Amino acid sequence: MKTKEQVVDEKICPLEFAVNAISGKWKIPIIWQINEGKKRPSEFLKGIGKVDRRVLNQQLKQMEQEGLLTKVSFSELPPRVEYSLTPIAEELVKVLWQLNDWGKVLLEEKGNFFNE
Repeated sequence: MKTKEQVVDEKICPLEFAVNAISGKWKIPIIWQINEGKKRPSEFLKGIGKVDRRVLNQQLKQMEQEGLLTKVSFSELPPRVEYSLTPIAEELVKVLWQLNDWGKVLLEEKGNFFNE
């Protein structure tokens, strides 16, 4: 009796892939900050609040590797680095605006729940 060899393919779920790309406590706030025109890590530190510089740099590096950000280093003293959104991250901003609107609906529902 012949047995069929099972082929295990790693299935890729687009939603899971997308969520993994933006998972991390500071990635979405970083996207928002850049979308508002801030480009330098020092601006992110001021705008986000409680983020540690080391963690911020780690998240920025991951986002650059994931293709969400581009980094430009200027050869000046003191050194200056600026980040900008890639076209794919600009598409993400559109989705985040929709998610923001959905969050408003959830807040309204939560408010109605507590008012009943």
